[in-house]
Amino acid sequence: MNRFLCAAAVLLLASPLSAQGGGGGQRSTGVPGITVDTAGVGALIDQGMNKYQVMKNLQYLTDVIGPRLTGSAAMRAANDWTMKQFQGYGLDARLEQWNFGGTWERGPMWMRLVAPRTHDVVAASWAWAPGTGGKPVTGPVVRINASTPESLAAYRAKIKGAWVMLRPPSLVWNNDGPPATAADTQRMRDFFRSFQQAPPRDSAARARQQQFNADQPYLLRDAGALGILLDAGKEQDLLNMSGSPTRVLPLPQVVVAHEEYAMFDRLLGLGMTPQLQASIQNTLNMKDSVPQWNTVAEIRGTEHPGQVVIVGAHLDSWDLGTGSTDNATGSMATLEAARIIAQSGLKPKRTIRFILFTGEEQGLIGSRKYAAAHAGEADSIQAVIVLDNGAGAITGQALQGRPELYGLWRAILAPVRELNADTVNDAFKGGTDHLSFLPYGVPGFNFNQITRGYNHTHHSQSDTWDKAIDWDLRQASTVMAVSAFELANLTGMIPRGQRNTPPVVAATRVSPELLKTNR
Repeated sequence: MNRFLCAAAVLLLASPLSAQGGGGGQRSTGVPGITVDTAGVGALIDQGMNKYQVMKNLQYLTDVIGPRLTGSAAMRAANDWTMKQFQGYGLDARLEQWNFGGTWERGPMWMRLVAPRTHDVVAASWAWAPGTGGKPVTGPVVRINASTPESLAAYRAKIKGAWVMLRPPSLVWNNDGPPATAADTQRMRDFFRSFQQAPPRDSAARARQQQFNADQPYLLRDAGALGILLDAGKEQDLLNMSGSPTRVLPLPQVVVAHEEYAMFDRLLGLGMTPQLQASIQNTLNMKDSVPQWNTVAEIRGTEHPGQVVIVGAHLDSWDLGTGSTDNATGSMATLEAARIIAQSGLKPKRTIRFILFTGEEQGLIGSRKYAAAHAGEADSIQAVIVLDNGAGAITGQALQGRPELYGLWRAILAPVRELNADTVNDAFKGGTDHLSFLPYGVPGFNFNQITRGYNHTHHSQSDTWDKAIDWDLRQASTVMAVSAFELANLTGMIPRGQRNTPPVVAATRVSPELLKTNR
């Protein structure tokens, strides 16, 4: 997931609630014309917590199919396999096509420090970046400020033939060291503030800075840089991956383990210039349009089949690990929620549609394309609920800037109070697929979860099956199933949210004269 932001601070604490069993009943929500019917949810809880299949499905997806980079053969294999799983649980399932900007395949790579001593460097190529042209390249490491045209020009003489660091090392806390002091905390705040440039005051200046940001890697290439070095920003040699066909790079960009990156910076501080040698082989296939697919499955509603609750997660992953916590756990919880409802014998009044999106890691592309293609149906979508914050159990719901829906979510989560999942907070969460539906006025939500080390594992080589927790994943699947079923059975439609212009999925626009350069 492209990471989330909890923007509000107040936690709305739970009060004692009943209705844990199969009988249930109507609960008021504070939303005019809408009550929650909890009847039958005991059967869902029993299916999810006692008859689960989620862990074995997770293991097949991660250990057998493996990492699922959008555009790869493994991604298509995951689409096909999940479609068959949904069908095996009795759902109508299909693959829905959307078009992607181009594929990228990681090839062999090595990087080595050759001076002032020899040392193998822990590193990986950024996605949608080229390699070194089929041969090793060697050059010094330099650290420069290239944040504006003026600062880049001042450092231009140092760039040619060099590996370029554009930022100081990240502040990565030593968990084995002394506890953080107030001064440490302030230093960290100051560090992050240093990345927040004051926006230009007028629109023309803003446009010039945005264009420079798009042009920067091309300007570095034309100045003769060998490549860009990024600090992974995680501890213990963990890496951190990203990239997108909407921003294809013209020169190598390499994520380096924090410990290595910080060492390069310390050597520069001593007046010793590190020398790096690297060989990188990647394959870019930048066709105008490459077919990709979202996996879509449905349980048809009995009374209002044209009204839909969407339950989702993203099926794609990065490729350093096997994409377990980001986001095979969410995907398999979505698949399991479908199984729970289908095999419980309960029939929802509205259609429940389960969608495993692709292209999320490249900028929510698959869900944005889906939301745009189905924009005419937006007013018939009751809500979108997504799970995309790792392996941890669900703790409750974030209201996504809709505090008037507090009573609704308190009532929906009442039956899962004993699963510790009934807190509601006024938080706005970003970086995942529910956001694609908000511009159309569709109520969209991403569940809160226990962290369970997510910030360490996600996008790294440590994102593997063994990080999943059996009880947590059963609980998350169950909470999703209960929430989806109750949303499908609400007595009315949730009021629409504010409508905005949807973001356009388009490639970053680079100055034409830079695109003509052929190095």
